[in-house]
Amino acid sequence: MAERIKKGDRVIVLTGKSKGKTGEVLRVIPMDERAIVQGVNVVKRHTRPSQASAGGIVEKEAPIHLSNLAHVDPKSSDATRIGFKFLEDGRKVRYAKRSGEIID
Repeated sequence: MAERIKKGDRVIVLTGKSKGKTGEVLRVIPMDERAIVQGVNVVKRHTRPSQASAGGIVEKEAPIHLSNLAHVDPKSSDATRIGFKFLEDGRKVRYAKRSGEIID
C-alpha cells in the first residue's frame, strides 16, 4: 500500500473531517501506513518558546492513514486507483486506472 503513494503525489481525502480536500504528499511514514498531506488534517499545536521559535499556537499537518487517501487522476481530477505496468523499455510505472494516464 505504501508503494502506491509517494512523496510529491497529488491525493484526495476520502473520509474524515478533511473529506474532499486535495493536496500534495509532503512525507510518507511506511511503518505506520500514514502520510502527511499539505493543507489536510491541520491541527493546532501549543508550543513553548525556544531559541529557534517564538512559541504560541502553531498550525501544522498531522499524519493521515493511507487508506483514507486516493490519487487524483491527472486528466479528470477525480479519485482513482493505481495500477502497475511495465513499459517496452522495461521500466515499471504507476498508472491511473480511471484514465490509463501514466503517473510516474
